[in-house]
Amino acid sequence: MTLSPLARRLLAALTFGVLALIYVPLLVVVANSLNPSQSMTWPLDGVTLEWWRRAARSDGAREALLTSLQVGAVATLIALVLGTLLALALQRYSFFGKNSVNLLVILPIALPGVVTGIALNNGFRTILGVDLSLWTIVIAHATFCIVTVFNNVQARLRRMGTSLEEASSDLGAGVFMTFWLVTLPQLRSALLAGGMLAFALSFDEIIVTTFTAGQGANTLPIWILNNMFRPNQAPVVNVVAVVLIVFSIVPVWLAQRLSSDVEAAR
Repeated sequence: MTLSPLARRLLAALTFGVLALIYVPLLVVVANSLNPSQSMTWPLDGVTLEWWRRAARSDGAREALLTSLQVGAVATLIALVLGTLLALALQRYSFFGKNSVNLLVILPIALPGVVTGIALNNGFRTILGVDLSLWTIVIAHATFCIVTVFNNVQARLRRMGTSLEEASSDLGAGVFMTFWLVTLPQLRSALLAGGMLAFALSFDEIIVTTFTAGQGANTLPIWILNNMFRPNQAPVVNVVAVVLIVFSIVPVWLAQRLSSDVEAAR
């Protein structure tokens, strides 16, 4: 399809406008983390690293960062194991209710976070009688992180086909040996990409976390939410928000690069 010069200019202007609407506010957050003014006046009064030093000395921010890293790492590990097993089962085997199971696996990522949060809160506290804690956050995050790994692995399995696995079976290898020596090496890049995306998704999740966090279990997004309206903490919150942006963007960028490199190699 060939676009006229006017249509191309309009499309470029629209694209630029949407990107500016998304990313200019992020740049303002980064700029405010260096603003000497505690009231975050604009334009900047200068540049300072004082708020970065205060953020580094903040026990609450450090504990929240450590909690987010722990939750993200464990939730990602769970998602890698369960997401891979689900993808293998649904892509390599046929059974009654397969399409329904596929829908149920993907559904958590499509549901509004507040609905998922309320459902998990009721499930933990009312049905199971479990007190909310760090582990309830991990389980809650794993429910939607599984979808990311599942989608990546399932897409790779479709492209791989079954010829190499069938050849391995014909040569006498069992199911587990075939998976370890044939299937897993071909899934590595998909697992890495899915794992990084799952970690990024867990790291910046706030809605589901709010409903499943126990007393004193604060992740970095919750710490930001609790402190952003405190005048003395506002500049430090900007610094922590910049850290959150970096921890969210880097895994997504790496996953995109990894996927692009694999596609180029093919």
